[in-house]
Amino acid sequence: MLDRTKIKKILVIRTDRIGDVVLSTPIIRVLRENFKDSFIAMMVSPKTKDLVSENPYLDEVITYDKDNIHKNIWSSIKFAFYLKRKKIDIVLILHPTNRVNIITFLAGIPMRVGFDRKCGFLLTHKIPDEKYLGIKHEMEYNLDVLRRIGIEVDENFKTLFVPIRKENEAKIEKFFMTNKINKSDILIGIHPGASCPSKRWMTERFAKLADILIRDFNAKIVIVTGKSDIEIGRAVANLMQNRPIVALGTLSLGELVCLIKHLRIFISNDSGPVHIASSVGTPVISIFGRNQKGLSPNRWRPLGKEDIYIHKEVGCQTCLAHNCNIGFKCLKEISVSEVLDAVKKLSKYISS
Repeated sequence: MLDRTKIKKILVIRTDRIGDVVLSTPIIRVLRENFKDSFIAMMVSPKTKDLVSENPYLDEVITYDKDNIHKNIWSSIKFAFYLKRKKIDIVLILHPTNRVNIITFLAGIPMRVGFDRKCGFLLTHKIPDEKYLGIKHEMEYNLDVLRRIGIEVDENFKTLFVPIRKENEAKIEKFFMTNKINKSDILIGIHPGASCPSKRWMTERFAKLADILIRDFNAKIVIVTGKSDIEIGRAVANLMQNRPIVALGTLSLGELVCLIKHLRIFISNDSGPVHIASSVGTPVISIFGRNQKGLSPNRWRPLGKEDIYIHKEVGCQTCLAHNCNIGFKCLKEISVSEVLDAVKKLSKYISS
């Protein structure tokens, strides 16, 4: 059993993507409730720092940049000694990687808790890695790391949290003025990007849906993408009969959080911004492709009370993310009318 009196410094590590970090935020709140006077830090990648940089339950945010300044072995070893100087008592590793497990071992952190995968033998407290089975939600898998060391999780603390920064709010207000968006407008966000083809609904269907929303609900449509999906966003805009508002790779992550907060509804592929929307209370319609259990809505669905996800079971056991043998049937079977029906279920949010 964990001797809480000896835990003075805690490190949480989640160095992967946007949605993964957002779904890790409940663990920070639970830690603060259980270790009110301890120093709590979180280690993330530079790309996701804005999601936790002003979290009131954290004392420090540490960035580890494996693609740039910490790319080679020597820089990672130096980083391990940087952590060693912090004299951390326990590290909670939410996403296993070889690098992270080796670095925390070299840092001499006495308690290393995580999933038994990717050099899992270096951990002191292991959890069987069953995420690929998709038995429960990713948030619950994250909280299992706490349960492993005897910390019970209050249901009231199972809430996502992403901070809203004043400077980002000011930038979004300027964005609204530039694009002649009023607070009374029915502003609906569309996010057509995703990390792989098996998560991307067809651009022509996003375009058709957007035009119907403009025609039937007098909505204003804003298409948002990250830098890697600019061409996808541009394709949707070009296929539309009406002219949308676009923010294609132009917003910082913090600005995106603020924009999503001001939307009436957010319609997106299975991607990180879905979980941002859930965290700020914007209703979500999430379009899922992949059938493989560890990649399915059972593990990755949005968590808002009124959030909706659309998913078709087409019998796949293994998902080929880029070269599907059946032509991404899971996505093709989701029609525009089905997504429109989901919008109608959220009609109270888009009434004038």
